[in-house]
Amino acid sequence: MNYLAHLWLADRARLPLAGAVLGDGVRGRLEGRFAPALERSIRLHRRIDALTDAHPCVRAARVRFAPGARRYAGIVLDLIYDHALACDWPCYSAEPLADFARRAAREVAAASEAFLALRLAPPDAAAFERWLWSYREEAGLERAFARVAARLSRPDALLQAARDWREHLPAARATLSGLLADLRATALP
Repeated sequence: MNYLAHLWLADRARLPLAGAVLGDGVRGRLEGRFAPALERSIRLHRRIDALTDAHPCVRAARVRFAPGARRYAGIVLDLIYDHALACDWPCYSAEPLADFARRAAREVAAASEAFLALRLAPPDAAAFERWLWSYREEAGLERAFARVAARLSRPDALLQAARDWREHLPAARATLSGLLADLRATALP
């Protein structure tokens, strides 16, 4: 699961949405570093990551990647699942995706102090909203692969693993509902 799914799950748990993003940037113990609700949201992010990686449908999906690409399959699948969620958004929320993206982006951007405490640049609300909204388009997903790859020491390896993402999309769409239901049942407070 990438940011869109993490935000959706944090929203369902009524936790601060910033934790759904900060969960990737916070290392080590949390106790006392942030407000209690934000710490719970960051813990939720960590739990979702662990449960997603261990979930049978995700493990089965990883096996469908070529052996050299499997190292990056988890990252590719996280982004594919966000694309599937964006494409099928009305199945998961009565709130339109555009409205959710705007609300989530504003809330995450409003938590700038938490980002600055981690020496991370706080997201710009308008840019983050466009990013979340772009998950519904193939071109947006391609840009997401490129953004993530740019942060890696071997960007070409991730881009190679993502090259055939369309082949993995039908299975992701078919398993997303069950995966989200399992995550809600086991991860949410």
